[in-house]
Amino acid sequence: MSSKAQKAMAHMDRRDLSWYVDRAVQILMFVGGISAIVFIIGIFVFISKEGFSFTFGRFDIVEFFTSMNWRPTSESRETYGAFALIVGTASITGMAMLIAIPFSLGAAIYIGEFATGKTRESLKVLVELLAAIPSVVWGFIGLTIMNGLIIQLFNVPIGLNVLNAGVILGLMAAPIMTTIAEDALKAVPDRYREAAEAMGATKWQVIVKVVIPASKNGLVSAVLLGIGRAFGETMAVLMASGHSINIPGSVFDSVRALTATIAAELGETAVGSDHYGALFTLGIFLFLITFIINLTADVMVRGIRNK
Repeated sequence: MSSKAQKAMAHMDRRDLSWYVDRAVQILMFVGGISAIVFIIGIFVFISKEGFSFTFGRFDIVEFFTSMNWRPTSESRETYGAFALIVGTASITGMAMLIAIPFSLGAAIYIGEFATGKTRESLKVLVELLAAIPSVVWGFIGLTIMNGLIIQLFNVPIGLNVLNAGVILGLMAAPIMTTIAEDALKAVPDRYREAAEAMGATKWQVIVKVVIPASKNGLVSAVLLGIGRAFGETMAVLMASGHSINIPGSVFDSVRALTATIAAELGETAVGSDHYGALFTLGIFLFLITFIINLTADVMVRGIRNK
């Protein structure tokens, strides 16, 4: 066989090998994408199955959403009112967003519009490292450091309250919000900035009048994902909120969150009991809320991409 024929055969073999490799990678990516959907459906099916008997039996929707009495182990009459738990979760999430939104949007604007070179890269790495801190470490910071600081600064009897949990959750939600907000700002075409600068606009005027309005969908989606992150957090809330069933009158009141209730009580609950089913009903409620939040954020992200 001539050398030219041998080279042609070798070339065909390499092409066939690359085709098989490309096909294998495509299948692997497809399986990875489908597996995420399968896992989500599997989780929902599992929590629905475990809470099915309570949801369609003992469950009282009026009591669940209006009563403050969460007494699943009462000897006289078991009650499953989740209103105080829902308000506690909402109050902590609201406080977290008051802290996280200005911090995250400000950091995203500085990183995306002002920082350059190594400064930008260093800040992005620091933001990612902040996101890598485990939630139990954040909870430990709230329990040991923030607790004492709040007692000393505000002269309150206990520092495990809405303010403590809100600060911790705000710092936990800030990295993902900063990253998504920065991506939204970067998605604004440079020609928008150049046109505004050509008309004599200052840097801040370009950001406020052009960049932020053009990226508002992405910024709103960043906020929504931050809300979902804070709404579904467990360990940090359990350790920093005081874990007391209460309707907060101020940020210095202790509260109990939905996620913390599940984490604290599920391990000591008899499988198949009403209490067990009620905890999984709380899980179903949490799943639906976070799913709606994330779906809304995804729709907004897709909207800005289409534009």
